[in-house]
Amino acid sequence: MVGLLVGFTVTLLSASSFLGVYSYRRLVKALSSRASELPQASRLASRVGQLRLSHSRAMAAVDLGLWTETSKENEPRIELLQSGEPTFQGQENRTATESSLINDEMQLPATSDSSFLQQISETGAALQDYCQELTAGELDEQPFGDRSHERDIARRIASELKAIWQLAQEAVTSKQRVSKQTSSDLVDEQLVKLTSIGSHLDTLAVLSAKLPTFLQSRMHDLAHEVRGRYRTLIITTWAAAIAAVLLLAGLGVLTYSWVFRPLRHLGHGSRRIAGGDFGYRIHLDTCDEMAELGQALNDMTTRFQEIRDDLDHQVQLRTKEVIRSEQLASVGFLAAGVAHEINNPLASIAMCAESLESRIGNDVDAVASRYIQLIQSEAFRCKGITEKLLDFSRVGEVRRQVTALGALTHDVVDMLQHVGRFAQKTVTIFDGPDVLVMANPQEMKQVILNLLVNALDSIDEAGEVELTVKRDGDEARLVLTDNGCGMTEEVLQNLFEPFFTSRASKKGTGLGLSIAHRIITDHDGRIEVKSNGPGCGAMFSVILPVASITSQSLEKREEQVVAEQNKVSSREKKRAHHAA
Repeated sequence: MVGLLVGFTVTLLSASSFLGVYSYRRLVKALSSRASELPQASRLASRVGQLRLSHSRAMAAVDLGLWTETSKENEPRIELLQSGEPTFQGQENRTATESSLINDEMQLPATSDSSFLQQISETGAALQDYCQELTAGELDEQPFGDRSHERDIARRIASELKAIWQLAQEAVTSKQRVSKQTSSDLVDEQLVKLTSIGSHLDTLAVLSAKLPTFLQSRMHDLAHEVRGRYRTLIITTWAAAIAAVLLLAGLGVLTYSWVFRPLRHLGHGSRRIAGGDFGYRIHLDTCDEMAELGQALNDMTTRFQEIRDDLDHQVQLRTKEVIRSEQLASVGFLAAGVAHEINNPLASIAMCAESLESRIGNDVDAVASRYIQLIQSEAFRCKGITEKLLDFSRVGEVRRQVTALGALTHDVVDMLQHVGRFAQKTVTIFDGPDVLVMANPQEMKQVILNLLVNALDSIDEAGEVELTVKRDGDEARLVLTDNGCGMTEEVLQNLFEPFFTSRASKKGTGLGLSIAHRIITDHDGRIEVKSNGPGCGAMFSVILPVASITSQSLEKREEQVVAEQNKVSSREKKRAHHAA
């Protein structure tokens, strides 16, 4: 749009300027052409005047008898076009019939400046020059291109010159017959010829005097015509100038509206965003590149705001996880101390029961023997519980290794079965061949514990939790299903948010599932949750990549399995020995 306005303005100004310049050029050329005709017309009139003066002197000479004879020279050469237009020898592109008008020359008296025939010849030359100017001027167009009247007068002048030439020739012929005629007859005849020449000269003078009047009349008419034209041209020029100014003003307004105002708005919005007002958005009412730039800045601000909010959320999440980890570490340290302090009394109880059993021997009745064995069995069971508590509280090195997911699940379930609030709830494990994953055992125990505690808290006394460990292609799946209270859509959306809990008692910290989600994500896995709504239970699926087993890792895993089996066997032997 701006380019079209600029182009139209330039075109309008250029057209107005060229129109004025070319009109002025045309007028100047026409005036110059006409001005060059004036000297030729004046020269022709002057020659005609000289002819009349010579004619009057010739008349006087005849009256006084001063008539002499001279030789022939300076014969004027006048031609006529077949169309009747006068022209002269030497002009191209014209067909002419040359006729000799004078064969003899008349010599005027000695008092004359030049001969009469010479003056006729000069008059013909002046007419020839004037006709050449007319021919050159006819190549121009209006306002001065029409020269039909001048050419008509020029033809009549040529005819008069021809008639004068013929009369002069007849006068010479009669002069040659002077010996055969009387002097009075000759004078009368010459007077008749000269009188006829005089009448033609008068006509010639009138015609030559008309030539400048045509140009003067045309100039007078041109004054009115040109006045109207230049007034129109002035009005057109002013209109073009005003239109150009209006167009330039409109162009300035559009430039401000389309360029400068959006740029100021963009600069203001950029400064606000740079100052920290990330909620500010740039709104432009144009539909051009400036609006696209503003939208790009808005998109960039939105993306930056999302990244900032996500980073803030991650920082808050990591901070809460660190706090939770510190809390768990403190609990683990406390549990280790408590387990150590409990193990000593338990060892004393077991030892005392064993000594009492050996001292009593076979004399004790069956009831006392059964109670002693029960004391020993429960003491060793309590010791096993404290050992598992110690094993869970040990963080160790954060290093991943080939881990049997099913074995870890059994260990966690065995530990929770001794917790009083979960003793009456049923936990069922459906496992087949064990699935090996590359994981940190302590972190995986923490994940399974958090999921299992969450499931047990959601069911009532008659509820049941089912655990399934299986392999699905290149993935290991730990599926935990309960028939508890279920979850709403809001709970599903915020399930892994830190400090979010749906327990009615609000006793939970809300960090268990968040930490479990972070641990599984760090292990390149994922947790999927499904629930059909409140009262329909829930299903948690922990999905981890299956470990790629090498010979060394397989041998190491076999050693771990053998060590665990030996540990279990030693415990069973001790229990059997004490029972015996």
